[in-house]
Amino acid sequence: MDKTTCLHDEHIALGAKMVSFGGFDMPLFYSDIVTEHEAVRGTCGVFDVSHMGEVFVRGAEAEAFVQHIFTNDIANAEVGKIFYGMMLREDGGTVDDLLVYKMGAEELLLVVNAANIEKDFAWIQSQATGYNVRLENESDTWGQLAVQGPKAEEIVKSVLGLDCEELAFYTFKTITVEGNNIILSRTGYTGEDGFEIYGSTHYIVEAWRKLIANGVQPCGLGCRDTLRFEVGLPLYGDELTDEISPIMCGLGMFVKIDAKDFIGRDACLKQKTEGVAKKVVGIELKEKGIPRHGYPVCADGKEIGYVTTGYKSISTGAFVCMALIDAQFAKLDTEVQVLVHGKPRQGVVVKKRFYQKNYKK
Repeated sequence: MDKTTCLHDEHIALGAKMVSFGGFDMPLFYSDIVTEHEAVRGTCGVFDVSHMGEVFVRGAEAEAFVQHIFTNDIANAEVGKIFYGMMLREDGGTVDDLLVYKMGAEELLLVVNAANIEKDFAWIQSQATGYNVRLENESDTWGQLAVQGPKAEEIVKSVLGLDCEELAFYTFKTITVEGNNIILSRTGYTGEDGFEIYGSTHYIVEAWRKLIANGVQPCGLGCRDTLRFEVGLPLYGDELTDEISPIMCGLGMFVKIDAKDFIGRDACLKQKTEGVAKKVVGIELKEKGIPRHGYPVCADGKEIGYVTTGYKSISTGAFVCMALIDAQFAKLDTEVQVLVHGKPRQGVVVKKRFYQKNYKK
């Protein structure tokens, strides 16, 4: 049976279409995906992201341990900084992609994907031998909202009463609101400006109700996927997997090979120096046809890969996808075909970012 978040009753009351995702019963949409997508691009929307996992690493060697298991470099980071990166296996395959929050000198928060919470925590525990750290999976005690869109700052301040304008992109602060400890970060998964708010389940329910009462559009997993896809953000299980490394996915900027050692470093170094057999690319179709996940991609009369995520872009109207294909065909402007319902549709390799990000830096 699927788990539920602290906002499950709120979703039902709003008539959400519910689906199973990552072991949770989650809203796919409330009105429709296009309306919710356009609200985030144009004004503001709110997402329940309480299904995400929160793992705390505490102790004298917390930073050294996270440096060992995380691809990005957090050495000597200031409290309040956030880092995106991956945990890898020795062969470079991706355990998960995640955010690391520098909470204090001896405390780090790892925010992991919902479907991977148990797997990730077990893996993290298995790597901790010899490190002076305490590992705690606090996923069940935290709720989380994502308030996203060009009016997010105005709404977080006016509706929730949280001062947020001083936060730069990928920074956070901890505050106390009516006895509730809150983590407020300028982050998101939509390509728009926005905030993610972590708090007690009670606080998150009250914050959600205030936002909905003030006309903020509730948004489900449907537009969460279309929004992240348009700006080229990967989804674990599609563009990153146990078999797809960050180098293959074009995320080498978050793999600090020259700065430090970490699990999977040697494999990534080899991939960077010798190249990879397959790469994740963007493809735009020249004719109508929606390229769905799993559809074959062909070139020179043979199958060269498959679609990882594909849509008719809501923001641009283009028929586009990301796909894992043989590296020899990954150069921009290479002509390929995507088999849509078994029929070839002409396409061309393009950059994975199909829509311009609008973060407030």
